[in-house]
Amino acid sequence: MAIDPRQAAYLDALGVDVYVRRDLPPRAPESGHVPGEQPAVAVEAAPGSIAGDASGLDWSALRERVAACTRCELQFTRTQTVFGVGSPTARWMFIGEAPGAEEDRQGEPFVGRAGQLLTSMLKALGFAREDVYIANVLKCRPPGNRDPRPEEARCCRDYLERQIELVAPTLIVAVGRIAAQNLLGTDMPLAKLRGTVHALGERRRPVLVTYHPAYLLRSPGEKRKAWQDLLLARETFGRLERGESVLP
Repeated sequence: MAIDPRQAAYLDALGVDVYVRRDLPPRAPESGHVPGEQPAVAVEAAPGSIAGDASGLDWSALRERVAACTRCELQFTRTQTVFGVGSPTARWMFIGEAPGAEEDRQGEPFVGRAGQLLTSMLKALGFAREDVYIANVLKCRPPGNRDPRPEEARCCRDYLERQIELVAPTLIVAVGRIAAQNLLGTDMPLAKLRGTVHALGERRRPVLVTYHPAYLLRSPGEKRKAWQDLLLARETFGRLERGESVLP
């Protein structure tokens, strides 16, 4: 992928160095894979919906249903629910784990420091937040930002499934281990989930996995790996747009 000056500035802010080899032509392979090789592919079967009563709801009704949700104990500790943000017809969808303190306060996903980093990552790819759709597995903040409990994720599952159906994205990017494991119904570690195209549900929607921005803030040395994940996502999206198969 050719890097223009604006994208180079965002990559610099991310702490990702851009290297240009003088002995290569300007358009170098952008995927991080060996030329001529396809990325590894695996298929995960997504768990079915648990609650099941969000099916058929339009955006307005779904937002109202989430805002009034009393399915789990998080109703007692949240400031407000955090629904989702972005284009309702986006071709890219990013799914994170759960709201944090700032998200709980503002009612919008990824608006804290991790959200600012995600925005920079999107801009490095040439996107604004408004170009994609961003949601979380959980719609309420777990107290103390603890990990979501399995029963909480199950309670929110059909909300997320309906969001995915309404957006109908070409590509989904799962942000972080917990989001990926919940979305794909697996206990595989992040290291084994990255770099692979997964299939979600009966519609076999392509899913890629990368690090959570909060983790990258704690471990800035991993930002280059996250950038490679995004390059793979861009390559995969391009193949999908050309009608190529990315799944077996």
